Amino acid sequence: MNVPSTYSDEVKAYFNTIKDEQRLNDCLELTSLMIEITGEQPKIWQKSIVGFGSYHYKYESGREGDWILTGFSSRKLTLSIYIISGFEPHLELLEKMGKHKTGTSCLYAKQLSDLDQDILKEIITSSVQIVRQSH
Repeated sequence: MNVPSTYSDEVKAYFNTIKDEQRLNDCLELTSLMIEITGEQPKIWQKSIVGFGSYHYKYESGREGDWILTGFSSRKLTLSIYIISGFEPHLELLEKMGKHKTGTSCLYAKQLSDLDQDILKEIITSSVQIVRQSH
């Protein structure tokens, strides 16, 4: 699978650092899925996160900033998929997801084929809707 020429130079450069062909294909599939869900083009955040869309947050402490609606990163051992809403709203779906682990707002999988694609799409879509509605 080739990196589409329509992606920004920064995104193309990131994808060109991924040497494992299967991982690159997984990342390109995730990119297409996230473009479809968000209507946003990929952008690089913090040098290694492919993010889609953004929202502004402000904590009671006064700290504020901008962050991605959703995104992913190709890490050494896994794909990290960012589910910004957290996993509480998606617990039933996660049970049917396939082989994965979760962190605070990251879903980790060795490869995309380990996950049920329909459930993944449903969780990402729901998470993006939750974040858009709450910010």
